[in-house]
Amino acid sequence: MKERNILAGFRNEDAANAAAKQLQKAGFDTVQVEVIGRYPGEGIQKVTNPITGEIPNLGSLTLGADFPTGRDASILAAADPAASGMSDGGQETVGRSVLLTAVVPEDRADEATAIITAADGEV
Repeated sequence: MKERNILAGFRNEDAANAAAKQLQKAGFDTVQVEVIGRYPGEGIQKVTNPITGEIPNLGSLTLGADFPTGRDASILAAADPAASGMSDGGQETVGRSVLLTAVVPEDRADEATAIITAADGEV
């Protein structure tokens, strides 16, 4: 049986989870929801005071990123306009940071796509 992979972006996790539940209710078993971002890591987990000097880099402070592999990635991220905290860099993808992934039978792909788009997902 042929299958189709569907990737859809959502603005919030609740809408993506609702769509995933509807897909599972319709009989689609392979469905996953994941929050994605442009930068690695889980973000800052504690309140950070930059005056103390206990910040690893600008990317960690303003972007909530974690750069465990070295300084190069953090320096590059600090060059992003969003690192200033005053701009998002004009990114049009801002807001669609939740990814719903579904593997569906080829003959039911249109049905799954309709469920996702009805829940405000962008396929």
